[in-house]
Amino acid sequence: MDYAKNINQSSLMAYARTPADGLTQAFAGMVLSIARAGTTLPNLPMGVSRDRFGRLLEGYFPGALEALFEDFDLSAEESCCPGMRSDEMDDLLALLLEHRSNDAEQTTWLAYAIATGCLGEGHLYQDMGLPDRQALSHLLRQNFSALFEKNSGNMKWKKFFYKQLCERAEINMCKAPSCQVCDDYQKCFGPEDDTGLASLSLISNRGPRQA
Repeated sequence: MDYAKNINQSSLMAYARTPADGLTQAFAGMVLSIARAGTTLPNLPMGVSRDRFGRLLEGYFPGALEALFEDFDLSAEESCCPGMRSDEMDDLLALLLEHRSNDAEQTTWLAYAIATGCLGEGHLYQDMGLPDRQALSHLLRQNFSALFEKNSGNMKWKKFFYKQLCERAEINMCKAPSCQVCDDYQKCFGPEDDTGLASLSLISNRGPRQA
């Protein structure tokens, strides 16, 4: 069954217990990313276990499992679809889970949601289905506080995560001695929205300080 044809933002959020909650929005983004990838469940990509996926849906989107995933078999053996950049996903997950603030299951789910979003082509908060960068920063501050504090220069989150992976692998891909004198400063620290503040930052060639 092709779930991508049956699930969209409105159909999933219709089952959301708390639609305005940041975690709910992030988890919705992950579910929709899986659907958009054309994955035929229950062959979930990127290491998301079936029982975890089922608990996530029941906890945050009660009723969606039966209504939108009627053929979803929780008893089937776990598998992972090929070609899903699994090594990259594993590295991102390891980074996030090592810095989680607690052992709550929703924090593990959030790590999957963030790592999934990092594989997208847009800004991370957009690919996670969040309204703005501040919403993402809030989730990181609450659930991955050590990693949040480590980004003291307020680098764009996706850039920051991959920079951390490069440092862990002892790979230096930066051509400048410091971010402040780098010609690509705007790519790493520039605005991630269309607000007036973002427009002003383009004029000043410095990214705004965002929470």
